[in-house]
Amino acid sequence: MTQNEVWTTLKVLTWTKEFLLSKGIVNARLEAEWLLCAVTGLDRVGLYLQYDKPLNESELAEYKSKVARRAKREPLQHILGSQEFYGLEYEVTADVLVPRHDTEVLVSEAFARHPDAATILDIGTGSGCIAISLQKLFTKALITATDISAAALVVARRNAEKHGASIEFLVGSLFAPVAGRSFDLIVSNPPYIPSAEIETLDREVRDYDPRSALDGGKDGLDIYRELIPVAVTYLHSGGWLLVEIGAGQAEDVAQLFRTAGCFSEPCVSRDPAGIDRVVGAYLKEKP
Repeated sequence: MTQNEVWTTLKVLTWTKEFLLSKGIVNARLEAEWLLCAVTGLDRVGLYLQYDKPLNESELAEYKSKVARRAKREPLQHILGSQEFYGLEYEVTADVLVPRHDTEVLVSEAFARHPDAATILDIGTGSGCIAISLQKLFTKALITATDISAAALVVARRNAEKHGASIEFLVGSLFAPVAGRSFDLIVSNPPYIPSAEIETLDREVRDYDPRSALDGGKDGLDIYRELIPVAVTYLHSGGWLLVEIGAGQAEDVAQLFRTAGCFSEPCVSRDPAGIDRVVGAYLKEKP
């Protein structure tokens, strides 16, 4: 892509599609459109209404920079600075896990299992997408969100402000920031990738998502072993604990609920791809 050529919208998109395909980007045409939308301020329909319009020097330079970043497999969400989740757009930076649509199952299950919850805790909030989505569903609930990363909470607070969500954000590991309190509903999307599998992940995930949000220890279950038994102390009787899991982890996580001794028989919910994605149970009674 040389600067002295005339690069119309259509020519740019055609060139970029082939270039990104050669770099292993599967949805190359669609991503080329999104990148060009970000540079021109047009939507995708607008691009094709102006397919023969040349890009100016500034637009071309910015577009080339973004395409070069994507060719190095930097996540599209980092380049665009946002990701949609549960119907809202969220700021995304290198300090937070890119929200996945699989996680929307956790939000939906939380509302389905305990729609009357008045106090809710989101552990490991990252971008804040789970807590903010819950606040939109549980409009009268008091919602607290924690994360071990202060940098992540900076992003989460900006997202909450953007969407008018009133959420208490606290920094710290697991339940440490809420010692002495209890909740009707606790949700978490903890790190669950086995350590040895991190290097096998797609480059977009392996090289750019925070390692602390991915690495779940030798078998991926380290956080669940800490979180599930201790959650008993932080739940009201009848309160629900719901956690996102990785593929193939449902039975092991369900067994951790059973071993805790105070929970109902765990339920397992699948994501749209048919993969077990959420395990949860309610506290039968306080020990």
